[in-house]
Amino acid sequence: MSAEKSYYRPLAQMGAARPEDALFIAGGWSWFTHAEHLTRDGSQGFVHVADLPEDARARLTAPRADIVSLNFDAPKIMGILNVTPDSFSDGGRFNAPEAALAWTQALAAEGADIIDIGGESTRPGATYVPVVEECARTVPVIEAVRAGSDVPISIDTRKAQVGAAALKAGADVINDVAAFTFEPELAQVTAAAGAPVCLMHAQGDPTTMQDNPQYENVLLDVYDFLEERIAFAESLGISRDQIIADPGIGFGKTLDHNLALLQNISLFHGLGVPVLLGASRKKFIGTLGNAPQAEDRAVGSVAVALAAIAQGIQIIRAHDVAETRQAMVLFAATS
Repeated sequence: MSAEKSYYRPLAQMGAARPEDALFIAGGWSWFTHAEHLTRDGSQGFVHVADLPEDARARLTAPRADIVSLNFDAPKIMGILNVTPDSFSDGGRFNAPEAALAWTQALAAEGADIIDIGGESTRPGATYVPVVEECARTVPVIEAVRAGSDVPISIDTRKAQVGAAALKAGADVINDVAAFTFEPELAQVTAAAGAPVCLMHAQGDPTTMQDNPQYENVLLDVYDFLEERIAFAESLGISRDQIIADPGIGFGKTLDHNLALLQNISLFHGLGVPVLLGASRKKFIGTLGNAPQAEDRAVGSVAVALAAIAQGIQIIRAHDVAETRQAMVLFAATS
């Protein structure tokens, strides 16, 4: 990667004391007057918004288009519905369509703006689930949720056949943890359906991704990967304004990698798309927060979510929807 390539990380702030020269990030609630200029050689100092290159300023500030019924003038919550026997936090709880529908309705009542349904665990060490089995887990649940609710649904899958079946069953968005690298055919399915997509960064396969993850520069490596995958999606006819980017916290990353991404996550606004954070209940929260059991990590998950929202992150993927919504409301009211 060329050392001359420039990246701009907006120094996000919130609150009413906004200077006249400040610009809003992505048309949202956080603003900035300066951005850190980064290259592969390190930080090159700070740049006033008036001195940013025009294309960089446009991507950092342009309001994000609606995706399904989601608008991004305020942060949104993606509630998690795993229909798997082995997910790290809630495996096996919602496999039956009736239980899944009840949980979806509860999540929507608690404030979820979209429900993410997954039939293959991608936790560290997880193994491959055959297409037939993944469809058998997810399609009846999507059909039940769609019949009983109009809440937007995303299908969390890496596989083209699963994505196609899920969209036919009533899903609205493809959420691919492999960003079309596991089965590139999923990109064609998405484009043909005119469906929005969330593209996530992961290093390696879930089975081995945590064995020894390494990066030259985790922040810029993840950014470059997502930039390339967005360009790939666009080349197939998927509109940039219907793409979401996810830096993939915990997917082939050490504790230090995760913290570097979280501390600098505003950089990803430079991709020009909404950014999703999926850190809920993950291992690093348990490590730092002394919470070995995943179900005891709600408070830490909310803290990480609020730190990301302060940097303008548009979507929070959460297990603990009610707690996240309450915290967001209070955070906005007091910031």
